[in-house]
Amino acid sequence: MLSLCPDRDLLLRTGPETCLPFDPWRLTWRDAAVLPGAAAPIAPAAAMGWLFARSDARRVPVAVIGPKAATDRHRAVAEELGAAIGRLRLPLITGGRGGVMEAASRGCLAAGGQPIGILPDDEWQTANDFVAIPLATGLGPARNAVIARAAFALVAIGGEYGTLSEMAFGLHFGRLVVALENAPEVAGARRCDSVEEALDAVARRLFALDGSAGTPGTGA
Repeated sequence: MLSLCPDRDLLLRTGPETCLPFDPWRLTWRDAAVLPGAAAPIAPAAAMGWLFARSDARRVPVAVIGPKAATDRHRAVAEELGAAIGRLRLPLITGGRGGVMEAASRGCLAAGGQPIGILPDDEWQTANDFVAIPLATGLGPARNAVIARAAFALVAIGGEYGTLSEMAFGLHFGRLVVALENAPEVAGARRCDSVEEALDAVARRLFALDGSAGTPGTGA
């Protein structure tokens, strides 16, 4: 169970015999146990918001992936997810172009976030109008591997071959891959039915509450 101890500015993982504090810079649970003190339970997604609101937290991004030729439903869900990510101050990366990528970036920017676009092109000007930090790679479709490697978790909304490749790269690199809407069926991806469920899965991976171990994104 996660608990927040405001007086001591600590996020704690408590169990029958343990009470471990979370290190906001190393993004791991410290080995040294502490006394719980006055602490209140906190949901994983809310704990993620607490973490990324801190000035001393290391910010590792989550990726939102999906097709340029997105449906209205895909765009609506992507914008909702991007806005939630922005409110949580969780760093967001996308492929920086249209469709799902643009909608997620729009939602994130409107919520106060700074969405990052990992572009396949040679110049940053090809980014959609809602990417705050455009990074031109000149790698073409190979930039999909960069997105999958850079994120500690990927959330797919809909998708075609490009999204499928990002999901496969993510799983190959040991990342959490979440599938929303009609994202491709890929063995190892976690199917979720809502933005809230997807964010809970991302937060549980960040805090190693889903059976993973070690620092997010290590594949441990």
